Amino acid sequence: MMRIGVIGHIGFKGLDELVRHLVAQAPSLGLELAFEPDLQSLAGATGTTLGDASSLDAIIAFGGDGTLLRAARMLGASSKPIFGVNLGKLGFLTTCRAEEFAALLPRFACGDYAADERMAIEAQKVDASGTPGARLRALNDIVLHKGGFARVLRLSVTVNGERLGLLAADGIIISTPTGSTAYSLSAGGPIVEPKFESILVTPVAAHTLAMRPFVLPPDAVIEVQPEAAPEEVLVTVDGQVGTKMGPNTRLIVRRSAQPVRIVRMEGATFFGRLRAKMGWGGIAERDS
Repeated sequence: MMRIGVIGHIGFKGLDELVRHLVAQAPSLGLELAFEPDLQSLAGATGTTLGDASSLDAIIAFGGDGTLLRAARMLGASSKPIFGVNLGKLGFLTTCRAEEFAALLPRFACGDYAADERMAIEAQKVDASGTPGARLRALNDIVLHKGGFARVLRLSVTVNGERLGLLAADGIIISTPTGSTAYSLSAGGPIVEPKFESILVTPVAAHTLAMRPFVLPPDAVIEVQPEAAPEEVLVTVDGQVGTKMGPNTRLIVRRSAQPVRIVRMEGATFFGRLRAKMGWGGIAERDS
């Protein structure tokens, strides 16, 4: 039996129908399901409640890219695959659309798929006394930005112990190749093919043209320290969770030891998704 965690965004139309289909097919496919509490009550699902994700063989995530990113955080350092079912508009990271799920579920259950390994990064705060904080892991990006104030941030940026200089900007985005098509792209960063392992550093609204986005090798260690900053300097992980930076606190970002594995069916390619989802060379088919 495969033990499958099932999570979802209950705000999406059609979620209950997909969950009921999954429940009906699970016994014949050899799937043991563990649901988030909201999904269990939504569809009357007969399965265990999802707790510790370390015992799972995979996760099925119903929603959009945000739901898939949440699944990646739930798995933590585990390399178990994530099957993302897109119920939203873009769904750039997901495996399939809602209407394709019924046909692809049996293939997933019997292992007829590829699992793309996506590089992840992690951040750790270090306070003035040198005490490290908890590690924050991201599949897309880690963003250091101002809170609810209009002042410009001044950020000292260091790579592998060498100081690059002082960045004056609204913030800084440190992203993976997967995250190159997310916030980094809207801030002027390059698109990087996910298999090209690297770390991208993209300023947000930099106040000097001399500071441009740049690409670093995957083993680079980036250190960012706000200078003379107010208390509300925030760190956001994958646009969903985060923490605050206090005075004299450094943020150290490096590659995570464990990649994230995303289920991909035969025929799906990165450049195909660029064309269909983001209008690469044409008009975006955002409902595809």
